[in-house]
Amino acid sequence: MFKEITAKEIKQNLISAIADEWMLISAGDQNGYNMMTASWGFMGEMWGKDTAIAMIRPQRYTMEFVEKSDYFALSFYGDKKDIHKVCGSLSGRDVNKTEMTGLSPIFEDNTVYFKEARLVLICKKNYMQPLEKECFIDKDSLKWYKENDFHNMIFGEIKKVLVKE
Repeated sequence: MFKEITAKEIKQNLISAIADEWMLISAGDQNGYNMMTASWGFMGEMWGKDTAIAMIRPQRYTMEFVEKSDYFALSFYGDKKDIHKVCGSLSGRDVNKTEMTGLSPIFEDNTVYFKEARLVLICKKNYMQPLEKECFIDKDSLKWYKENDFHNMIFGEIKKVLVKE
């Protein structure tokens, strides 16, 4: 069972949650959805709104669902790294990640998230743009883009925060 709180009531350090615990980015509906593991992203205040920024490479299957959807979800699972082994290394184009992970999808608030999460952020897209090579001031960061597959930044207003009770 989930309890709704505000983004400002989240107690955990979200930098640690993203970098160390990782998260799933999910989008879609009952007719089709996908999720992927992410360990890069941001949360804070932007344009007067509590905002999360998801980072997704253009070739990721989840990107197709995020592009088509007005909403996406970010969800956290504590130390359940087996979920991330599947969702971070296999494509939903090729396998059924829901079956492989045993996750239970919940379809509401115009997106999909999973019952097994400990924390879920439902976000409404409000800006999207790919990173651009010429904008990198620190050229050392380009080492992450050997194939020039620069992440898309997807800004989303955090519309709902759910925590496991």
